[in-house]
Amino acid sequence: MKDRTKARGVALQALYELDITNHPVGTVLKERIADAALDEELTQFFQSIVLGVWSIRQDLDRFIAEHAPDWPLDQVATIDRNILRIALWEFAVASGTPLKVAINEAVELAKIFGSDSAPRFVNGVLGSLADRQNELTQSFQQIQSQEIDPPA
Repeated sequence: MKDRTKARGVALQALYELDITNHPVGTVLKERIADAALDEELTQFFQSIVLGVWSIRQDLDRFIAEHAPDWPLDQVATIDRNILRIALWEFAVASGTPLKVAINEAVELAKIFGSDSAPRFVNGVLGSLADRQNELTQSFQQIQSQEIDPPA
């Protein structure tokens, strides 16, 4: 497994834990870092994914739900939901990962951690989201600017 793929996998595990427990984010980060033995650069990448995704998960979920209307988000497997969140965050919010790379990495995570049908599901939803990448990026920029500068 490639180093950044490993860091994404560790981030996925952390987000899964946060999604199903009430553990504090800091505790989860510290425990995953201790268990994963990532170098400094990968640790920062891992932390940016977890903190970035977790802080806007409701916004990410809203966009995902629009593109998986046959699957209410509360019925999507927790692991699949977090794979989708990571990929969407990477290509529409963080913008440091090329679209195709984010989708390919998400499909790989789905193969490793998801059910047999997860890779196809993840690829389909992300394909729909990818068609609106520019619109999604602009929407997330607006959301972030509103959080920084709330209306008076």
